[in-house]
Amino acid sequence: MTDFKSLRLVFMGTPDFAVASLNALVDAGCNIVGVITAPDKPSGRGMKMNESAVKKYASEKGLKILQPEKLKNPVFLEELKSLHADMQLVVAFRMLPEVVWSMPTMGTINLHGSLLPQYRGAAPINWAIINGEKETGVTTFKLQQEIDTGNILLKEKISIGENEDAGELHDRMKIIGAQLLVRTVKEIAEGSLKEIPQPLEHGGQTELKHAPKIFTETCKIDWNKSVDEIHNLIRGLSPFPGAFTYLDNKMLKIFRSHKEYGSPSISPGEYQTDKKKFLKFACHGGYIHLDEIQLEGKKKMLIEDFLRGYKFHQ
Repeated sequence: MTDFKSLRLVFMGTPDFAVASLNALVDAGCNIVGVITAPDKPSGRGMKMNESAVKKYASEKGLKILQPEKLKNPVFLEELKSLHADMQLVVAFRMLPEVVWSMPTMGTINLHGSLLPQYRGAAPINWAIINGEKETGVTTFKLQQEIDTGNILLKEKISIGENEDAGELHDRMKIIGAQLLVRTVKEIAEGSLKEIPQPLEHGGQTELKHAPKIFTETCKIDWNKSVDEIHNLIRGLSPFPGAFTYLDNKMLKIFRSHKEYGSPSISPGEYQTDKKKFLKFACHGGYIHLDEIQLEGKKKMLIEDFLRGYKFHQ
């Protein structure tokens, strides 16, 4: 049994989702001997160098920061080795080569935004909502060669609200996941945690669902699909990258919607509007009412504000 505060921990992560975990570890008194994050990148109109959310936080806390371009770079590997980490913790980072994840004596632990083995891949939060799941969760596991397939350490279930979007679930999940990661470190230190191997193809009798990267074609709404499927796609892609359709030949992103069941009097993909309060598109089994949208070249706005100033072509 080891005091978890004495463990030498290296943290790896980049976006805001990872900051919650790093902050929870710092608040718990963990010994963070190094933080690995993405290199600064130019962005915005002025192409100013932009630091990752994790780097900004680590800088504020005075933590040692490494920003390798390539994870197999010999100079980086020597620097990483010199930190003498007992354990590495990975949250929303990138694929690690074996030479990196196998380095610490107590292994490398990853936090994943699903109940593994379900929804392995890059976009588990989005796909759980797109597929209409009522429940998801967070999992900590030991990194192995194949992505998201290592031995499971701890899991925690999270219910998904009927109209909850990916952004809202993300914000709840990052806090719950952060606490689960701290608990994982403590229980590993205590020697009380048992590793559970993941099924590689099937979870019991259940076929595994995957969470691949989101591409543009994923985001285009097919109005021949059902009310529920389209509503789930919209909330699963909100606030980013956003589900879209076309209005008068311009791309229209939809961030919030609500459902109306029934038998539409118009064809799928056609719309009805009173030009004041509502704009709804017909689909299989009803209509999708648009609540918050963004027309190409315009800012995001509520439907009433949009209708007040828009001139329809039809």
